Amino acid sequence: MAAVFPTEASGLSLELLNAIVAEQCPGARLSGFEVLQAKSYGEQMVSTAGRALLELRYAPGSPSDLPTRVILKLALGENGPDYANIVGALYANEVEFYRRLRGEIGVEAPRTLGASYDPASSHFGLLLEDLTVRSAVFPNVLREVTLAQVQGLLSTLATLHARYWRSDRFGSDLSWVQTHREGGVAQLLYGLSPAFIQHQIDTVSFKREMVQRLRTTGPQMLAGVLALHRHQARLPQTLLHGDSHIGNTYLLPGARGGLVDWQLMVRGHCMHDVSYLITTALSIEARRQHEGALLHYYLDQLRARGVADPPDFEAAWKEMGRCLVWGVYIGWLTTPITNYGWEINVMNHLRLTTAYEDHDTSRLVAEIL
Repeated sequence: MAAVFPTEASGLSLELLNAIVAEQCPGARLSGFEVLQAKSYGEQMVSTAGRALLELRYAPGSPSDLPTRVILKLALGENGPDYANIVGALYANEVEFYRRLRGEIGVEAPRTLGASYDPASSHFGLLLEDLTVRSAVFPNVLREVTLAQVQGLLSTLATLHARYWRSDRFGSDLSWVQTHREGGVAQLLYGLSPAFIQHQIDTVSFKREMVQRLRTTGPQMLAGVLALHRHQARLPQTLLHGDSHIGNTYLLPGARGGLVDWQLMVRGHCMHDVSYLITTALSIEARRQHEGALLHYYLDQLRARGVADPPDFEAAWKEMGRCLVWGVYIGWLTTPITNYGWEINVMNHLRLTTAYEDHDTSRLVAEIL
């Protein structure tokens, strides 16, 4: 039976934390904890889950290498919209990633001390290392990211993608991994979200005019996204982070990079992750100047990691352009201003819609409708 977490850090108990730590870290037991900080909906980058910073104390005999400062992710509750029941599929998916895949992926991602999802309440708890202890910094569209740092993140993606490239395991022990077309995440994004996205277009002026500038509509973009997923399901499949905008990454010393927020993890085509990262990481000018070289770099990294049949550059370039319809429609039209603030929201839209025009995404999507 899953441990049922509250939606506020004030409701935590030592018994509850020990219940999930014991499963993930055998031999570990907490003797106490302190809540140092808690953030809920609308506070400093809180989007679909609340966060609390905890200081842990371990009982004698616990492993010595466990982090003492951790981040606890919790379902959004009474201080925000009634999201838990709506986005429970995202919570469940991320918990499954950390419980079943985090230990084998071979790329930089937060260490977990425990994870639990309760399907009856849609509440979850996810206990992760505090990455700032390792001097991690968290970029976003308002901060300059160097080409070397983008290359480091592309190397991380290439390592992840190469490990699961055309994997037979998707038909066996990884058959539980969802796709862009099937599963709870797909039902949320393409069944429930379109009404919310249309409300955003109708009521938020800059979003409405961004869509008008692209000479399209919400329903037309949804049709394009669905066509994209039908089309790319026929291309080589691998494990995707699924939501690889620059704000879901972290940077470590030496241009190494990692990935956080695995709620949209799915099986799909590699260009989904690559397109979203490059487009959101760089200014419009830098992206126009360097995206071709960065795509070559990523493909070389796939080959170096043993992928015998990566897409050629022209095919990858075309799919990278097509993926922008997802980045605009699902990536940011679905994101309320409250989640990240005006400037981050507008800047992501600006970068994505400009790339959409530069790549002639409407034409590329029309080819597969």
